Amino acid sequence: MQITRKNFFIGSFAATAAIGLKAAEQKPLSNIQGFNEAFTDEKVGGPWQPFSDKKVRVGIAGYGVCKFGAQFFFQNHPNVEVVAATDLYKGRCAELAKVVGAKRTYTSAQAMIDQEGKNMDAVFIATDAPSHIDLVLRALDRGYHAASAVPTLWGEEQLDRAPRLIEAVKKTGLVYALFETTAFRPQCVAMRRIYEAGGFGMLAYTEGEYFHLKDPQHPIGSYKDWRVASPPQYYATHSNGFYTCMTHKTFTEVTCVGTPGTLPEYSKNRYGNPFASEVAFYRTEDGGTARMTRAANLPGYSAEAGRCFGTKGCFRNDRYFGDKSLIKGVDLLRTGLPPGMKNSGHHGGSHPYLTDDFLRAILVPGHKVCVDAATALNTTVSGVYAHLSAMKGGETLKIPVFSL
Repeated sequence: MQITRKNFFIGSFAATAAIGLKAAEQKPLSNIQGFNEAFTDEKVGGPWQPFSDKKVRVGIAGYGVCKFGAQFFFQNHPNVEVVAATDLYKGRCAELAKVVGAKRTYTSAQAMIDQEGKNMDAVFIATDAPSHIDLVLRALDRGYHAASAVPTLWGEEQLDRAPRLIEAVKKTGLVYALFETTAFRPQCVAMRRIYEAGGFGMLAYTEGEYFHLKDPQHPIGSYKDWRVASPPQYYATHSNGFYTCMTHKTFTEVTCVGTPGTLPEYSKNRYGNPFASEVAFYRTEDGGTARMTRAANLPGYSAEAGRCFGTKGCFRNDRYFGDKSLIKGVDLLRTGLPPGMKNSGHHGGSHPYLTDDFLRAILVPGHKVCVDAATALNTTVSGVYAHLSAMKGGETLKIPVFSL
């Protein structure tokens, strides 16, 4: 059975200007991987169905290189009122507020979370990766639902926050969602529904890959240069998600090997990281194996893609190969979008679906957000352990498993 969209293999990559430039001076989003995918409206499995007449009052933090604060279209969802916006740079903050229609602005995400009070129900954290987990924990502590861009946490130094996130969600009963775009790419939606229907049987082997071309002439900007020479597997969610966001299971151990980067930044950097590419080999929770690749130094090729092979069927090249009777009646297509939501094409058109899913989890009793705290941590933390393995010469490491 063939779904309607092809994998989005992306050509050459040119990134945006360095931190501190005004939004108007940055390179266009169409030059950034994930934002340059030629995606148009697809056939859908059914129309979007309204699920509530209530509005969630949302505060949005972050309008940097990728302008992420506005790129998930909270401002266009019928169940949202954007009440506050913030960015550390005054010009960016003003532009974000204008684009999303925020009534109030703040000088920092911390200030918005601390001061907005009862005027806000939820926050979307689209700031620099190292700040995500602490801002999410702060938001949950103040009584707000929270969603964040990827990854959930950043590196070995933040691993101690992982159990704190699980505890906070359990204690408060609030929703945390990781906006991992893989989860609502057409390929992963189809794979997840086939998996849930039993169309794969036991998953013997899963592949995921995130090739993100690094252009030394046009490096992508980042707050305090957090991206510079960062360990590849610290940002492995776009590959790992092809397993974790399909099965909602995780990896239990990893062996990872790295390839040294050739740019000067890999000889000396804040992370002590020599690798531009890392390939992780995992044992999965359900007894299978997986190979997840994260690469940043392979000119001419960029991709976010995955495939899987089970004892009863497999999914590759956007097609299911197996016993069709196992998935008879299973709709492999995404549903339609709410009126006014923009199908941007970004990251396979996944952005508005993540927002809609988050809002359903807040407003619809019993709806479980796709990438909840457990899946978010299992997707992120496994990458951190993969890098640790690479730094130990490929030593096999056990990975903690998180659950709610």
